[in-house]
Amino acid sequence: MNRVFHPQALIAIFFLALTLLISGCGKNEPQELYLEGKTMGTTYHIKVFAEQEKLASLNLLPEVTQLLKDINLSMSTYIKDSEINQFNRLPAGEVMPISSDFRAVVSESIRLGKSTKTLDVTMGPLIDLWGFGPDKKPTKRPTNEALLAMIAKIGVDKLILTDQGLAKSIDGLALSFSATAKGYGIDKVAELLESHGLTNYMVEIGGELRVSGKKPNDLDWRIAIEQPDTELGVRKVHKVLAPGNNGIATSGDYRIFYEMEGVTYSHLIDPVTGMPSRHDLVSVTVLHPSAMTADGLATALTVMGMEKAKAYAQEHDLPVYLIAKSEDGLVTYSSPAFKPYL
Repeated sequence: MNRVFHPQALIAIFFLALTLLISGCGKNEPQELYLEGKTMGTTYHIKVFAEQEKLASLNLLPEVTQLLKDINLSMSTYIKDSEINQFNRLPAGEVMPISSDFRAVVSESIRLGKSTKTLDVTMGPLIDLWGFGPDKKPTKRPTNEALLAMIAKIGVDKLILTDQGLAKSIDGLALSFSATAKGYGIDKVAELLESHGLTNYMVEIGGELRVSGKKPNDLDWRIAIEQPDTELGVRKVHKVLAPGNNGIATSGDYRIFYEMEGVTYSHLIDPVTGMPSRHDLVSVTVLHPSAMTADGLATALTVMGMEKAKAYAQEHDLPVYLIAKSEDGLVTYSSPAFKPYL
């Protein structure tokens, strides 16, 4: 969806036995509706359980398709005249009226940016400076002078959100919602389903998801976190969760990294230092009622590293599961708020 890196591009959550049809055993028993498609440069999968009569009365695919199309038209940097690109071309001091969808994402992105200091939706130029992008990797480390100059030109504190719209305080400030837009799309699809009285569902976009209610026979949704130290091409379950009614996002750098001049770098960049993260944390899973918030937090905590992520989760009472590497192998941490879901 975005022109820069996707912090949650790895899919650390498994989805098994999805089907393309409505299925069930009896007329009055919950039936399964499965929808899939492409959006935001990735794929989506939706599972809904409800009575057959209820599902038969709806035509959800066109509604979902249009909803996700509208969000993509607003927030994709690949679309020339998208809302986000219009803002990115805007000169400093000029206020641009924005849609309700755009306002929701930029507002939460600003809040998370100020709270965590490690999530910055204006980081696109810094990422470009390093040479990251689709199918790209850096070939030369930027100079300290170039990094300091770039850090001074980014930051959510340079965004001005008012009732009239959005403005920037300096020229050249550009947005990228790679860490929040997918989650927002999930939340909007969930809202659409609930507007039709559907409360038993799973919505997934690009590996992030949100679940609600139950599966048939009063079964809980079960989601697996991937083992992060398997061989390339091999996928194993690390731990299975019962996430309740929540959004679930997993971020990590164990599959996306590169070496340059003998140094291993992550694809995740710390906006405070301007440097790719180089710490022990390899996987972060966050639960939150909003998939957008879970999406952003998973990226932010990964950049923080194990100790700072633990402290942030405890301070904000967040359900967080962390996996880090050590000399003795992998170590894990479950925040107090996460333990009920294990």
